[in-house]
Amino acid sequence: MLDQLFKKNPVLFLMLLLPLLCSSIMVPETDFLKDSKVIPGKLEFFRDSVRFEVKGSIPIESAFSPRNPTVKLLLKSSENSMLFEELELTKNVAEYSYNQSFILAYEPWMEGAYLEAQFFQGKKEQLEPHQKKILARGVITTPLLAKIGNVNPDEPIPQVGLFISTGAMDTDLSRSREFLIKFNTGSSAIKMTAANEQAIADLKAFLTENSTVLSFRITGTQSPESSEGRSSKLGMDRAEAVKRMLEGANVSLRDSLTEIKSRWNDWFDFRLQLREYEKLSTQRKDQYYAVLLDGSDYQTQTQALKKISGFNQVANDLFPNLRAAKIEVVAKPLPGLNQAQTALLQKALNENTANSDLDLADWAIAGEASPRLEDKAKIYSKMTELFSSVIPYNNLAVVKMRLAQRTLDQVTKDLLWKEANALLYQASKIATDPYVLHNQGQILVLQGKTWDAYKKLSDASVLTRNQDFLKYNESLRGALDIMRGDYKLATLRFEYPYSEPKDFFNKGLAYFLADDYGNASLSFEESVMVGRNYGYGFYGLAMIAAESGQTEVALLQLDKAIHASELIYQKALVDPIFEEIRSSEEFFQIFRPSVTNNEK
Repeated sequence: MLDQLFKKNPVLFLMLLLPLLCSSIMVPETDFLKDSKVIPGKLEFFRDSVRFEVKGSIPIESAFSPRNPTVKLLLKSSENSMLFEELELTKNVAEYSYNQSFILAYEPWMEGAYLEAQFFQGKKEQLEPHQKKILARGVITTPLLAKIGNVNPDEPIPQVGLFISTGAMDTDLSRSREFLIKFNTGSSAIKMTAANEQAIADLKAFLTENSTVLSFRITGTQSPESSEGRSSKLGMDRAEAVKRMLEGANVSLRDSLTEIKSRWNDWFDFRLQLREYEKLSTQRKDQYYAVLLDGSDYQTQTQALKKISGFNQVANDLFPNLRAAKIEVVAKPLPGLNQAQTALLQKALNENTANSDLDLADWAIAGEASPRLEDKAKIYSKMTELFSSVIPYNNLAVVKMRLAQRTLDQVTKDLLWKEANALLYQASKIATDPYVLHNQGQILVLQGKTWDAYKKLSDASVLTRNQDFLKYNESLRGALDIMRGDYKLATLRFEYPYSEPKDFFNKGLAYFLADDYGNASLSFEESVMVGRNYGYGFYGLAMIAAESGQTEVALLQLDKAIHASELIYQKALVDPIFEEIRSSEEFFQIFRPSVTNNEK
């Protein structure tokens, strides 16, 4: 009956069939990559490589079973890409499954790359995948933040290399002297007596020999005589008068180092004078000291002193020295050679001679005291002709290393490293020295040969117990430990007193990667305190906040970090550590001012 109906009315047949056809077309397509995932969920750099596992399944359904399924992986960035071989599929009852591990040698372009799973099916070779799914974005390269001496264009140039020091520059050469300007009773006018003229001449001579002034104090004093007044005004007037007199005599006084004060109703200066007074016996002096040191007030001590036999004579002898202004100076000579030695140095540098009237220590001090690398290079180069010593070869190599830090031209940099290595090789032939090994290791670090560098630094560490040397050597070893993935060991390298923000940052980085966020936070905060413009301390605090789920804190610290360095700015845009907050409007809001400034 239906056959007859459809034969007589074919239009009716088509009307009934069309919905069935349409319904088959509208069936949702199976997501063949739904279960595909990467473990760990974020790709990470670890010991020179990126290690991960990709697993998933492809469902087999009776009506929609894939034909000749294939799954491939693609790692791609704007700079480069890597297409992997097909994943091996295992056919089960209801699915194809795959589970494969990968270890990739890390390359810098991978940091901003994404990992994509691609699904193909059908007999024909396909260029475009049937489906694709991004499994991970970027690579966490936190260990590579470790500071090892590399130069970045918009950051301060790191100082690399260790000079062998004579210790002369570190020795405390400061010395102190006192000079007394005397006044008439009750007066603050300076009389240029022979004694006062001699005091000023002695002061000028002292400052000529010790031109680096550390402190300069002028204290106006008054004797206990009634004619000296009943307030401290006279003492202050005397101090001010001496200051004006010195300025008129072309004695340079820096306000930041100069202190003007007065002392009145105080037996302190009398006690100092008494110490050098030779007209009293030891027993009689003890009587005076018993009063002066009993802790009672000025008036009580005055009455007690007057009762001591012979006080009037002592007062007549010592009180005139209290009508004065005392100049106390702490200063030290300029570092380096004196004038005569400097003349001999210049003579040796200018003449083609293999002899010198200066010894090795003098030459070494001259090299240390020279502020310019170019001058150091001349001195150390001449020293290699005069002395068979590790010092000039090592120190000239350090000069070459630091000159290499100043250029961004890789050819020039490589040439300077080559010259430095040649000098260090010559030094090593003279003696085995920890400084030479350290500097060889530092060059290897900068050349990217971290494993060879680590061996050099390790060898250097056992040759000396010098704490200043070990502080720098171990901090560099600690940075390499971070890059090598030995985070716990790295934390032990930084148990030294540091003063530079990079060292505190490296210390914090070691603790962060060892999952000790408490100590990491303390170290990052120390980095911020000693160098707020450094930026990396803020970045470390932002990483801790992001990992702890503190979004607002992370954004606050990240805002400070990205405005300190263009390198940090670019890294923050792709760092997977901030993936959870990167999709928020607040994240991109902190970058907008920087974008505006860059466009300007």
